[in-house]
Amino acid sequence: MGTTIVTAGKGGTGKTTIAALLINYLSQKGSVLAVDADPSTNLNMALGMPLEDTIGQVREDMAVAVKSGKYDDSMPKPDYIEMKLMESLVESEKIDLVAMGRPEGPGCYCAANSMLRTSIDRLGKNYDYVVIDCEAGMEHVSRQTTRDIDILLVVSDPTIRGVIAAGRMKPLIKEMRTHVSQIWMIVNRVNGALPSEIESAVKENDLDLLTSIPADPNLAALEIKGDPSINLPSDSPLQVSIREIVNKLGLN
Repeated sequence: MGTTIVTAGKGGTGKTTIAALLINYLSQKGSVLAVDADPSTNLNMALGMPLEDTIGQVREDMAVAVKSGKYDDSMPKPDYIEMKLMESLVESEKIDLVAMGRPEGPGCYCAANSMLRTSIDRLGKNYDYVVIDCEAGMEHVSRQTTRDIDILLVVSDPTIRGVIAAGRMKPLIKEMRTHVSQIWMIVNRVNGALPSEIESAVKENDLDLLTSIPADPNLAALEIKGDPSINLPSDSPLQVSIREIVNKLGLN
C-alpha cells in the first residue's frame, strides 16, 4: 500500500489548498487517490476536477434502509458500499478523487463507516499515495473512517487560537485506535518571519513544526475567479513550500 497523508486543522487555515497542491505535485511522481473528507466538498474545485456524486448519501440511505428493514439482502452490504464507492470515483490520468459528502444525519452509522473504511483501504492499495483532506476537528479520523496514517499534517494559521486547536489533536489521536506514524505542524499564511509568540505556542503544545508557509499574493485572484488552486505559478510561495514539504518528508 502507498503512503497515506492526511491534512487536518480548523476551518479557514488553507488546508484544502495545501492538500490540492500536494496531490497535484505527488501526481507527477506516482498515482494519487484524493479523498475529500470535508463536508464542504471543495477539494475537487481546488484540483480543477468535476464532481457529480458523493458517497455520504449512499451511506445514509443504506443505514436508514437497514434500520427500517427495507434493505435488499440480495447484495451483501460491504459489496454495495464498495460498488457505490467505485461509482462515485472521479478518475483522471494520475489523480482519482472520491468525496465523502455531507455530514451524517441522526442515528448510528458505525457499521456503514466500518465498511466504508475497509473499502477505502482496499481501494488505496492501488495507488502510490492516498491524500485525505479531513474536515475541521478530524471527525473522519475519530470515527475510524480512516484507519492508519503515515503522515498527518496539521495546518494552522499564525494565531495562538489556531495553534492551540492544532495541539488538541495530539491527545485525541492517542485516545483512538488509528495509528499515526508522523505528526507535523504547518503554519500557513505567515507575513514575514514567524512571530516568536507562535513559535513558543507550537513548542508549548508539543507540536513539531515542519514549515511555515508565506502568505501567497497570487491566491486571491484565483479564488475570486473560482479557478483551481493548482494553477498557481510554479514560483509562488505556496508551490515552492509544497516542494519543500515533499523533500522534507522524503516523498521524492
